Amino acid sequence: MFDSGLGGLSVARRVIERLPNERILYFADTAHVPYGERPLNEIRDFALDIIGFLIDRGAKAVVMACNMSSAVALEAACHAFPDTPIIGVIEPGAKAAVGVANGSPIGVLATTGTIRSEAYVRAVARLDAAARVLGQACPRFVPLIESGLAESEQAEEAARTYVAPLLAGGCGAIILGCTHYPFVRRAIQAAVGDGVTIVDPAEETAGVLAKTLLERGLLSARLESPHEFFSSGDSSGFATLGSAFLGKTIDRVDQVNWEKLTAISCQPSAIGTEG
Repeated sequence: MFDSGLGGLSVARRVIERLPNERILYFADTAHVPYGERPLNEIRDFALDIIGFLIDRGAKAVVMACNMSSAVALEAACHAFPDTPIIGVIEPGAKAAVGVANGSPIGVLATTGTIRSEAYVRAVARLDAAARVLGQACPRFVPLIESGLAESEQAEEAARTYVAPLLAGGCGAIILGCTHYPFVRRAIQAAVGDGVTIVDPAEETAGVLAKTLLERGLLSARLESPHEFFSSGDSSGFATLGSAFLGKTIDRVDQVNWEKLTAISCQPSAIGTEG
C-alpha cells in the first residue's frame, strides 16, 4: 500500500488489525508530498510508478491508501496491472457514508485536490443519486499531523473552522477524505458533536481487502516475514512518528531512488530506534 506520506498508515493499521497474517509493504512518497496541490496527471503517474515497484517487490494486492491517488489513478492502475487486485479508499468510504447518513447531506473533509476531483461526489451519486455532498478542503491538517501536532490547539481550531460549513449545511455524516485525517479524528469529533457520524474509509477499505483476498484465495495462513517500509525522499522522523500512527514499532525505512526505483537501505539512526 502507498500514500504521499504517513497518512496511509491509518489504513495499514486497520489492515494489520483485520488481517494479522498479511505482510505489508508500505511506500511513502515523501519526495512528492503533499499531493493536494499537484496536477492530477502527475499524481496518476506517481501512483503507477509506485504500484509497479510494489508488484515487483512481490505484492499480491495493492491498496491505494491515498484519496488523491484513488481519485485520479484507480482506473488507470487497474488497466495497467490487470492481474493484481487494486483497491482504492473512496468507494468504501462513500458506501459507508450513504449507509449512515439517513438521507441527510454527506460532508467530505479532504485535500484541495481531492475536493477538486469531485471523486466523492461521483462515488456517492453512483450509490444514491439523490444524496447531496458538501466538500471542504482542509489544507492545514496534513502539515499539522506530520509535524506531530494532531492533538494540539491548532488542530482543534482548524477542525472547528473546517466543519462549520458542513454543520451549517445539515450534514449527518462526514467522511474523512484523506488518510491523514483519522489522526485528527478526536478534534473533528469534538467540533461536530455527537449528532454527526464520522466515517473513516480506512476501516471500510480493510474490510474490502479482506473480502477480495478471501474470494481470490490469496489469504495468508501466517505472517512469514516482517512488514517493510519505503520512502522516496526524506525519511527523517518517519519511524518515530510512523510508529505512533501504526501502533507498532517501525525499526527501518528503506529509501528508494525515484529514478531507478531501487531500494537503498538507510543506515541505523535514532529515527529507527526511538519509542
